[in-house]
Amino acid sequence: MFLSRFFSVQILVIGLIVALSQPNVSVAKAVSPDFAALAKKVNPTVVNIRTAKNIKPKQRVRRPQQQNPFGNNFFDDFFNRYLDEMPQQRPRREQSLGTGFIISPDGYIITNNHVVNGADEVMVKLSDGREVKGEIKGSDEKVDLALIKISEKERLPFAELGDSDSLEVGEWVMAIGNPFGLSHTVTAGIVSAKGRVIGSGPYDDFIQTDASINPGNSGGPLFNAEGRVIGVNTAIIAGGGGGIGFAIPISMAKTIVNQLRESGKVIRGYLGVRFQPLTADLAKSFGLESDKGALIASVEKDTPAEKAGLKAGDVIVEYDGKQITEGSELPRYVATTPVDKKVRIVIYRDGSKQDIFLVVGKLKDKDGEPGPDGGKDNDRIGLYVEEIRKDIADRFGLSDNKGLVITEVKPGSSAEEAGVTAGSIVIEINGRRPETVKAYNSLVTALKKGDVMRLLLRRPDGTTHYIALKVE
Repeated sequence: MFLSRFFSVQILVIGLIVALSQPNVSVAKAVSPDFAALAKKVNPTVVNIRTAKNIKPKQRVRRPQQQNPFGNNFFDDFFNRYLDEMPQQRPRREQSLGTGFIISPDGYIITNNHVVNGADEVMVKLSDGREVKGEIKGSDEKVDLALIKISEKERLPFAELGDSDSLEVGEWVMAIGNPFGLSHTVTAGIVSAKGRVIGSGPYDDFIQTDASINPGNSGGPLFNAEGRVIGVNTAIIAGGGGGIGFAIPISMAKTIVNQLRESGKVIRGYLGVRFQPLTADLAKSFGLESDKGALIASVEKDTPAEKAGLKAGDVIVEYDGKQITEGSELPRYVATTPVDKKVRIVIYRDGSKQDIFLVVGKLKDKDGEPGPDGGKDNDRIGLYVEEIRKDIADRFGLSDNKGLVITEVKPGSSAEEAGVTAGSIVIEINGRRPETVKAYNSLVTALKKGDVMRLLLRRPDGTTHYIALKVE
């Protein structure tokens, strides 16, 4: 018995030695980075951002006198006298905190747009305690990025930007930020998922992480194990005693930041199509074997898509060499394509693949100009409007099949302060009825700063009401 056990042990030892000597056999090793050394290395590149915003008092809207065969309306007179006698509200100053990180020795800093949006003053606190004034060089609301510049005589420590495209799910990551005002807080975790769409905008492509991210972390860096930035911490979904963090991939941010640095604005590519998700049932109805791709629901007139011959019902499966697995990928690819570039698009039409060559146009999304490919039409009072389509009618439970509906109200805008809600239908603007987005934009852009815009809206509950808004 003893000899049997002795020889068994010898065989196991010999087997282990042989296995370790084989070149193709990998041996498990510790993969956890030295977070202490990593934090010490990159901490000086992270900054705290403090902003201040002057909030004007809410505008008092006098109730218009309604025609009354019995004379003046008592309730309107009473309401207006009540407003006149109320004490005037004073302007107030609102402050907020966020995070950013230095990307160049001359003081360029990346953060989130929502950290500095509307700020009258931006102060940047460096890791050594110095606080300097920052200048907003440009911002991109659609992707929630902003670029700040500070002026310092000496070279500043800066973070090295990595490659988020090569990032793998399960990799270690580390976040540094200013949660709840607690400066330079370090947390660690792993990459939980990539390509997350959380409904924050038309170009969602978030990195999901379980590294603890809290209010105040916004705009801060997400580092990989080598100390390179692979994401910009942006959003949190809290619940169940914990939370999930989301970061903008740095590969996407690089393109935007470079444009902000050069011109202070972002120029995006444009096709001129509106698309919808390709479900399994729809794919089957088109005779497709897979539901991968983007289904074109409509093609705008006089656009690159129409000129190239794209049609409603075409399924885009490849764009400029990139496979389209989900419809949400297409707006991101188009947006980052240089204007006037000729691209090859592979589509399914009538059961067969076809190649379409198209010259990419310029997306116009400023001052209410149309912006297809997932873009929204934004005006100067904080409303995003779209023409009613079946998907929008289903989304808001509308019985109307034409006209304009407010799909989003910009936070902090005069429209939000006046109580305008998404799902309301635009009936009139200053007594005129706009049937299309183009007509709506024409009416809005004709107004000057300080003009009062009167809207007649129908709420989701079916009631109609007037709203008076001051054009900013």
